[in-house]
Amino acid sequence: MKVNPIYPYILTLVILLSGCDRPEKITFKESDISIIPRPKELKFREGAFVFDRETVFVTGEEYRKIAEILTGKFRKAAGWEPEIVNSQPSGNYVAFRKDETLEDEAYALSVTENSVTISAAGYSGFLYGLETLRQLLPVEIESAALQGNLTWAVPTVEIQDSPRFPWRGLMLDVSRHFFPKEYVLKVIDGLAFHKMNILHFHLVDDQGWRIEIEKYPKLTEIGGYRVDKEDMHWNARPVPDPSEKATYGGFYTREDIKEIVAYAKENGIEVVPEIEMPAHVMSAIASYPELSCKREPIMIPSGGVWPITDIYCAGKESTFEFLENVLTEVMELFPSRYIHVGGDEATKTNWKTCPHCQKRIKEEGLAGVEELQSYFMKRIEKFVSSKGRVMLGWDEILEGGLAPGATVMSWRGIQGGWEASAQGHDVVMTPVSHCYFDYYQGPQDSEPLAFNAYTPLSKVYGFDPVVDSMSVNQARHVLGGQANLWSEYIPTTSHSEYMIYPRLTALAETVWSPKEGRDWNDFTARLEHMFKRYDELGINYARSAYTIMADAKVDKDQKVTIALTTEFPDTDIRYVLNEENLASADKYTTPIEITGTTTVRASRFENDKPVGKVFEKTFTWHKAVGKKVTYANEWNKNYPGSGTYNMVNVLRGGKDFHDGQWQAWIGNDMEVVIDLEEPAELTKVTVGSMENQGAGIYYPIRVEVLLSDDGKNFKKANEIQRDYAKNGNADLKDFPVTFPPQSARYIKVKATNLGKTPNGGNTWLFVDEIVVE
Repeated sequence: MKVNPIYPYILTLVILLSGCDRPEKITFKESDISIIPRPKELKFREGAFVFDRETVFVTGEEYRKIAEILTGKFRKAAGWEPEIVNSQPSGNYVAFRKDETLEDEAYALSVTENSVTISAAGYSGFLYGLETLRQLLPVEIESAALQGNLTWAVPTVEIQDSPRFPWRGLMLDVSRHFFPKEYVLKVIDGLAFHKMNILHFHLVDDQGWRIEIEKYPKLTEIGGYRVDKEDMHWNARPVPDPSEKATYGGFYTREDIKEIVAYAKENGIEVVPEIEMPAHVMSAIASYPELSCKREPIMIPSGGVWPITDIYCAGKESTFEFLENVLTEVMELFPSRYIHVGGDEATKTNWKTCPHCQKRIKEEGLAGVEELQSYFMKRIEKFVSSKGRVMLGWDEILEGGLAPGATVMSWRGIQGGWEASAQGHDVVMTPVSHCYFDYYQGPQDSEPLAFNAYTPLSKVYGFDPVVDSMSVNQARHVLGGQANLWSEYIPTTSHSEYMIYPRLTALAETVWSPKEGRDWNDFTARLEHMFKRYDELGINYARSAYTIMADAKVDKDQKVTIALTTEFPDTDIRYVLNEENLASADKYTTPIEITGTTTVRASRFENDKPVGKVFEKTFTWHKAVGKKVTYANEWNKNYPGSGTYNMVNVLRGGKDFHDGQWQAWIGNDMEVVIDLEEPAELTKVTVGSMENQGAGIYYPIRVEVLLSDDGKNFKKANEIQRDYAKNGNADLKDFPVTFPPQSARYIKVKATNLGKTPNGGNTWLFVDEIVVE
């Protein structure tokens, strides 16, 4: 079917409404039609349909719940509720019409001046048609409070719509931090509103077991709670002492699960449970130590664990008996076609020495512990298949050989999905590069704590589940894509919502709408209208895409310019320099040139007033700005910063080590020489660095400054030393080296890498600027 443009022209609709002394005019224009995700085909027609007290919804009992989504909103916002009837009147109605020729989730929406008709083959199609109609109504329809004398009009349109992919999902991690049932139901509401159809429910991990299993009550009695260390950074929490009381946690009862699943079904959502194995199961082993190789009692960790060595024993039959019993109860509660069994990040140290595991390897003729994991997952897949379900796992289940009926969820990039599809397996694409919503979505200095990586809104919108290098047959195996919200750094429901929206809105369009119809400028214009709906719905969405960011450049003439940008195109940015008042800000149009230490303050403006967070950054001018820098050890190719001028471009890096302002070395020291071109009196050299031990980045343990007049013979000016210290945070620190006034042209700066982490891996050294004074 040929895809027509949605907005081919601006159409003005004039509606003459009676009931007043003079007719009221309502005008619709292109920008008023802001449907997300963007429909496949949309055509405008002159006229409008107006909802009033006499409007009825025509549907049978089968789809009554769908109609009630909108009639209930009229009850709250308009003060009257359209009646739901079985027989169709001559006009002023919304009718659900069955059309078996449409695909399962497809719908057609026809709005005339007299009526609204939603055609679909079944439940999901009618639901999505109604959600589109909802977005055509004024945003006030989302309000829980009476809105007064509004006209509830929608433009007359013809829409033909269907999803690009059958899997459109969100993974919600409730193990690391437990979220109440009421919040899960709210998440389901949001998924349905965005035409998403999968809630991937991460119920089990090291830090908590969140589902009641009748046969094994200790899983929630013990595994559902941990020692409360919420006042500490996730990766700096000590191993709990057995004498400490476990008070943080919670779990869903069987009745809770039934309610969540039933509510999801009403909203067209399939809930896919994830029961992790063989790793990420310390909560289970703490409950039943005999499930591990060592059988030793352990405490549930209160925070991060790496590497994950306390895993299920693959050699004992009792392990598989336990897992089959657990999965049986899980499948009784979840009718989902798919059962997710994890399969990721298993460190097999204990398997190598466990007599049970080694016996299994020998008896099964396996090559080693990698094939033992394959044996483990294939055996679980056989059991899941015997129950008429499909086993789903993270892409590590490819290692050692993939079970024949398994579906792969590719998270470590696209390679796992590519390989699985090439082998004829279905795949769900959810790469860290585009789909991890626990990553920062704006500059780290202006955002709440998150995992130290960066996935902005525009990056999510650029996601495509089908890889260009896939064959036509491989592409057929791509079920779709989903976002993942891991909750290590997300302790509250408000924070969770902030990380979901509006990135879920962007993802929804990438997995629903035709690829050729996607356009970032058009999407952001529609998104600004969606924000108004979020305001009415009380959704704590992030405004990070509006955050002003700066990019500094130094050219060959040593001229420094500062460019100000946001993710949104054509943002009205205004700025002042130094002590000027923001009220008298100049409109930003071209990069700002600076010739000395300058503080830039900027804001986004709406209606000539500053809104949102104010950007403020001081660019410190120093004697080495724009000077030539030579490197003894070239930086790592993955972190080049801005190239040879990076150390002397006055722009400092943020806590996001991917922000393009950092140069880095792994295992090696930094050694550079700066040529000032002529002698200058010097008293201090400062090296800016970062530490993020969870990512393997450590502060230097020594910074040394040497001076020279000829660039050959250097004399030490001074040095500072710093011992390694454990640090769970991501921090920035300047290392100043001071010395008595000396004249020199050349400055050699050495920063010594720690070299090895406490666990033995190579360490990264990150540097953003060398300030010479």
